Amino acid sequence: MVEGARPTAHFRLTILGGKMYVEKFAEAYQSRVQFTLWGLAQLMRRYPGKLPDLDLMFDCEDLPVVSADQYGPEGPPPPPLFRYSANSTTFDIVFPDWSFWGWAERNIKPWSKFVKEIKEEMEMLKWEERVPYAYWKGDPRVYRQRYLLMHCNLTLQNDWNARLYTVDWQQETQRGFDQSNLAKQCTHRYKIYVEGRSWSVSQRYILACNSPTLLIQSRWHDFFSRGLVPQRHYWPVRDSQICKSIKFAVQWGNNHTAEAKEIGEAGSHFARESLSMENVYDYMFHLLSEYAKLLKYKPKIPPNATELCSEALACNADGKWREFMEESMEKFPSDSPPCTMPPPFDLGPFARVKTEAMDEVKALEDEYWRKKDNVH
Repeated sequence: MVEGARPTAHFRLTILGGKMYVEKFAEAYQSRVQFTLWGLAQLMRRYPGKLPDLDLMFDCEDLPVVSADQYGPEGPPPPPLFRYSANSTTFDIVFPDWSFWGWAERNIKPWSKFVKEIKEEMEMLKWEERVPYAYWKGDPRVYRQRYLLMHCNLTLQNDWNARLYTVDWQQETQRGFDQSNLAKQCTHRYKIYVEGRSWSVSQRYILACNSPTLLIQSRWHDFFSRGLVPQRHYWPVRDSQICKSIKFAVQWGNNHTAEAKEIGEAGSHFARESLSMENVYDYMFHLLSEYAKLLKYKPKIPPNATELCSEALACNADGKWREFMEESMEKFPSDSPPCTMPPPFDLGPFARVKTEAMDEVKALEDEYWRKKDNVH
């Protein structure tokens, strides 16, 4: 089964006797492979000798490939393939993405440093003092939903309560990213999250702003997003009528400032506390440990694999790559063991809470537009 995941994998990771080995098959977009491996190396530094022997394949591309409809009960089992996102029709195993340790090509700092920086920025501009509109900035060319979102921008004919901006990454690179610092984009009362080609790493940065996240209905999930609850951590936006949903959401928030502020604070707390690097490392640890229990063979070091260590990765890096690696390096082993894995629980009630919250927002929105239409 593991070998079956090889065709699209970028690397194979083997842990044996407390050491990590990697066999690279191909490079991925920008520095995804390097920083994913860097994150795994930091996990080993944080919990030396605690990870069990294992053998896995990792695919660093956006779109999941292990389609559920190809693997029925009578057919072959699906190959276990790790990646950053999946959806309800795929079996790919979601894992924290590379940008937790920094995205050098976009000048996005390691998550631990960004969290400290954004906390300082938020304290400088209180929520009530922010621009009372919804904000989004990004590249609209990567997915149709983003293209449709741009139709919600301010025009002479319509004001959908959205202020939307296009970013040209090539131009930003030349200017030194002076207009794309994510920590300084918490100037509006509401932030919009819209996925890209698949999920987008921007979700946690948007949540962290302390402004209610207007989350346009997503097709994909990463390792944490299914834990977010509508009306508690974010405000849901329908993908079938994006502009009308955004206009209503902002209108509702500006008329219910205490509730809106509470949603923004809860989403920010989730991003900064639940997604602390300590918790991210513990998630990685438990995911790999549970995966290792399923192996029915003793892993061996692949013939073309080399030992993976932080020093070798950092020494071959320079510029922003090396800077971010040094900033995100685990300097010492953790003083405490990984958190205790909670027992399994029934997802049914949790799913019902989310569905009911979504339905409630839809009902409020429909009522708002019915009244609007009757007035006209």
